[in-house]
Amino acid sequence: MTGFFDEVKRRKVYRVAAAYIIAAGGTIQLASAAFPAWELPNWTLRLVIVLFLLGFPIALILAWAYDITAQGVRVTPTTVVPGTHRRRNIIMLVATGVAISAAAGFFLLPRVSARKIDKSIAVLPFENRSDEKENAYFADGIQDDVLTNLSKIGDLKVISRTSVMPYREKGSNVREIGKALGVGTILEGSVRRIGNRVRVNVQLINADTDEHIWAEDYDRDLTDVFAIQTDLAQKIARELQAKLSPTEKAQIERKPTENSEAYLAFLQAHDLFTGMDKFRSNTEKAEQLFEKATKLDPKFAGAFAGLAWVQDWIYHDFDPTPARKEKAQAAAVEALRLQPNLPEAHLAMGFYYYYCERDYQAALNEFAIAKLSLPNSAEVYMAIGAIERRQGKWEKSTANLERAASLSPKDAWVLQNLADNYYANRNFEAADKVFDRAIEAAPKSFGPRAEKAKLAIDWKGDLSVMEKALTNVPPGVDPDGLVTFARVQLLLLQRKFPDALALLKQSPQDGSHYDKPRELFEGAIYTFLNDKEKALSAFERARPMAEKALRESPDDASRHATLGLILAGLGEKDAAIAEGKRAVELLPESQDALDGPKTTVALAQIYAWTGENEQALQLLDRSLGTPNGVTIPFLKLDPIWDSLRSDPRFQALVDKDGVKT
Repeated sequence: MTGFFDEVKRRKVYRVAAAYIIAAGGTIQLASAAFPAWELPNWTLRLVIVLFLLGFPIALILAWAYDITAQGVRVTPTTVVPGTHRRRNIIMLVATGVAISAAAGFFLLPRVSARKIDKSIAVLPFENRSDEKENAYFADGIQDDVLTNLSKIGDLKVISRTSVMPYREKGSNVREIGKALGVGTILEGSVRRIGNRVRVNVQLINADTDEHIWAEDYDRDLTDVFAIQTDLAQKIARELQAKLSPTEKAQIERKPTENSEAYLAFLQAHDLFTGMDKFRSNTEKAEQLFEKATKLDPKFAGAFAGLAWVQDWIYHDFDPTPARKEKAQAAAVEALRLQPNLPEAHLAMGFYYYYCERDYQAALNEFAIAKLSLPNSAEVYMAIGAIERRQGKWEKSTANLERAASLSPKDAWVLQNLADNYYANRNFEAADKVFDRAIEAAPKSFGPRAEKAKLAIDWKGDLSVMEKALTNVPPGVDPDGLVTFARVQLLLLQRKFPDALALLKQSPQDGSHYDKPRELFEGAIYTFLNDKEKALSAFERARPMAEKALRESPDDASRHATLGLILAGLGEKDAAIAEGKRAVELLPESQDALDGPKTTVALAQIYAWTGENEQALQLLDRSLGTPNGVTIPFLKLDPIWDSLRSDPRFQALVDKDGVKT
């Protein structure tokens, strides 16, 4: 061995090895910093390391065999050592080089592989440090645009704005937020606006270690705010090593509008409309703000897309009239005319086909276009899932809604829709758990609590959950009369008919509950009280209201069903059944697996009220085995079926399906 080390020293192999290690280490360190900035994939750095490791034994062999002299590269002269020793030394040299390379590879390569970037991010609400409180919308706007730009990058997972808003001004640490939202990085920021100057501070944080990855400060003119947002999105994408296609880059760099007032109105409208509780008052206010934005900037395609989306929802929720449909279509068409590749415009057009035309395939085509540019949009996945469940594709629908919930884990509206899928398919335990998640995400919202209470009734006939939910509602809170309506329903199920009637008459709501005249419920309660004269009077007052609503929207199934129930209460049997059948024709279960079963049950109610027990029982029997149909506990409680209870076939139906349950 002494001869080997002497020979290594004489041939200057030590020097070459040391120089090689220093040069290779420096090059690898430089590559590890430069390659991500050049958006090169991780395997390129691993390739560089492997090449250096393979080259080390070769460098040792070359150093052994050759020497650099003043006359150039020369073969190193050999000593008078027997040939066998020379072969042994070369073998030992190669083995030593391979061993050192293997050891270095053992430590270097796993670290490079472990340096895989978690390409998931949540953009928390930016802190408003301006003196004027109204600038809070400005801070939200910057956060929203950064988030929107990032969500258009397919190589990233970006949590929706709705899910990050609960963390505004909360003391939760980054690790807790990252775990709750399922992301590897968090972006925090603050905004200060003074006159026409704006200062933005942001920092990107590793959610697993709470370490700062990167930070940036901007001090610009107000007119440069969109440039700030674009630059932020691009730098974050680069830091997370996310691939950015030319199309995505072009979308990020495009300004939504040059008009700051229009943009502010758009932000306020967007906040109102994307909230959990889509009350009529909020929706109509959002409509006004979107219209304001389009008037301030007639070229603002995003504002027209938002206006179309609101109009679509209004048509779907409470105003299914031809005039509303026309407004929705006009806004969507204008958005696409102004910016044909705007994904939000295709999303709005998809909702037009879905809500206004019930053209599911055309809607899915538009959603598919939107999805290409909005890969992180919970709204897109929820929209696709919403259509699939109406098509009866429940498994696909639930998968898409689960995907939406993963992108927006704190969005109560998404969670409520997901729970509705489990609920409709009678997976009550799963639905109950998801409703709990929705309540946790929006503790002040009445919607998830009301749905959980309704689930308890359908599942177990348990009225206590609804009692508790209504007890916790603050006095005076009754948006769109929904709280009063829920209290009336509870009293009816408890068979406290006089109390229900008194509460209904005390309600300040002038119009209707769920698009049904209040007089319809009065007539039903008087029927339960066996006061036929007052029942007929109430139904007579409800009739012109229902007929007027039907004239405004003659193709709306629910309005035909409502008129059918009123006519049944008036004893006009044939006309009532005709209206019920027309409702089923307009909205059969084959075309709508979500709302179609409700229309079927409405026809069963009309049959029950008109003495056609056989037809009513046949429909109920089928509904008990249909997704989103009636349940045994609800049949037992609801007084609307009292006319069937004396029929032995009704009891047999309840007993039969009760055993199955």
